Amino acid sequence: MSNSIKSILAIGLVAFVAACAQQAEEEFVVVEPVTAEPVSTGKYK
Repeated sequence: MSNSIKSILAIGLVAFVAACAQQAEEEFVVVEPVTAEPVSTGKYK
């Protein structure tokens, strides 16, 4: 086969594989509220 036919087939194969590849799943990040540390204001201060 000529080089042009080989290159067209290679490009077509790459395009086919890219089209059939699975989509990446989105990741959901849950942001938890930040709590302050308790402040010692009692007997042992």
